[in-house]
Amino acid sequence: MKDVSQLDHNQCTGMIRPVTDALDVLSGKWKLPIIISLTFGSKRFSEMAREIPKITDRMLSKELRDLEMNGLVQRVVHDTIPVVVEYSMTEYAHTLDNVISTLREWGVNHRKRYTEADKV
Repeated sequence: MKDVSQLDHNQCTGMIRPVTDALDVLSGKWKLPIIISLTFGSKRFSEMAREIPKITDRMLSKELRDLEMNGLVQRVVHDTIPVVVEYSMTEYAHTLDNVISTLREWGVNHRKRYTEADKV
């Protein structure tokens, strides 16, 4: 007979590890907004800085480096004068499309729930 408590522990650990790994890559306030900004096409640094409210240039630069290191963002330097640098999502980043869509849907419903609760 299997030890049910051990099975539950293994199942729990089996769920926690991959979620923790995902959160390690996507953690923080700015990574998902950056990825969402790039879903609408390649952008220059200044374009993203304008699109994402309250992000500082320093933080945007740091988060872009992290996302690039994790294979989610591609940085392309164009050989022009002046030099133009563009950022875009990688194909790998598109594996997050369903996750982002689900988070958006949850966020819309969550906001509705609390704005309706304020009216009561």
